[in-house]
Amino acid sequence: MTTFKELGINAALADALGKQGIAAPMAIQEKTIAKVLAGSNIIGQAPTGTGKTLAYLLPALQQIDPELRQAQVVILAPTYELAMQIANVARDLSQAAALGIKVQGLIGGANIARQIDKLKEKPQLIVGSAGRIIELARKGKLKLQQVKLLVLDEFDRLLDDQNLQNTADAVRLLPKERQVILFSATAPKKALERADFLEHPEHIVIEADPEVMAAREDYYLMTPFRDKIENVRKLTRNLGVKRGLVFINRVYDAEKTLARLRYDGIRAESLLGHSNKQARQKAIADLKKGRIQLLLSTDLAARGLDIDGVDYVFNLDLPEDAQVYQHRAGRTARAGAKGAVITLADIKEAYKLEQLEKRLDIAFKPLKKAKKAPAGKDKKKKQKQRPYRAYQQKGLPKDKMAKPVKQ
Repeated sequence: MTTFKELGINAALADALGKQGIAAPMAIQEKTIAKVLAGSNIIGQAPTGTGKTLAYLLPALQQIDPELRQAQVVILAPTYELAMQIANVARDLSQAAALGIKVQGLIGGANIARQIDKLKEKPQLIVGSAGRIIELARKGKLKLQQVKLLVLDEFDRLLDDQNLQNTADAVRLLPKERQVILFSATAPKKALERADFLEHPEHIVIEADPEVMAAREDYYLMTPFRDKIENVRKLTRNLGVKRGLVFINRVYDAEKTLARLRYDGIRAESLLGHSNKQARQKAIADLKKGRIQLLLSTDLAARGLDIDGVDYVFNLDLPEDAQVYQHRAGRTARAGAKGAVITLADIKEAYKLEQLEKRLDIAFKPLKKAKKAPAGKDKKKKQKQRPYRAYQQKGLPKDKMAKPVKQ
């Protein structure tokens, strides 16, 4: 078995990991750490919950000179929650290993005056959003001349149509001679093409572990649109959901669903992009501590969030594409735990379910009634009925079918 020390991680960091119960590197760490330490540009792709954060944080921390009181590593993340999660992990590791490295989160929506004040402490590792980093750099409050390593976490999101310009502008602020590392669970062709600012990158792909995949069950429940919220309520009660995530495509629908579930006595909260920082922090903390059963969110929560003990993920709305499904589903069945994803689909969405199956190479199991738990002796018999056939039996016209899922 390979050890962190054999990969080149120093004794202080390796010992700090050992105290946290992390004795051996995971696959993505084993494949990338030594290459990052050697200065290679890396595109790392691995399923959610497989240790990507440590795969870049360990070599990043080790390469920082604690005597140089300037920013040396910049990590970009697409959401406030993910950026703060990365910053907290980096801060904890630095303290546990007595590295003397200062870490600062710089994310939009937070108090910029407070961030400017924190920058006076000369942090060496910056984690944040491209927009806020650009703003502070242009104000002359953030010096980036000594940055030697740039990390894009969830790079497919950072290089999508919405975030590409800000990400590109942030990259241009950095020295031309720097190392770049990209990590995500999914790597669509468009994102890879847009990563042309990497020189001769090595693309490392870790396939999903069959044992990990076996720990997650993927179900579908055919139900009219009008009954979706009621079915989530019934399933939450009947399955004894402890920590569940409910994904909804539109903010308006999330707010309406939250009101309905609370009215019916379900302990629920929402995690939405327009909510203030304190409300979002409280919502996540309440789920972690078991104060609520369900956390409702748009795809904001599908990216990188590590919440222990999520036993169920509900897709109240079908994801826009197969990659979004992977990110949503990756919130459960993590670190050896079991979990389930339940997708609620109207008959008009049956074809979209079929497309998801093909793109992801998974078989959705039918969950016919919200009264019963997703288990039974006749699973094989039920599994023969594919969701695509459901719309055929109803004779639904082709112009009423859901659009095919994007690759």
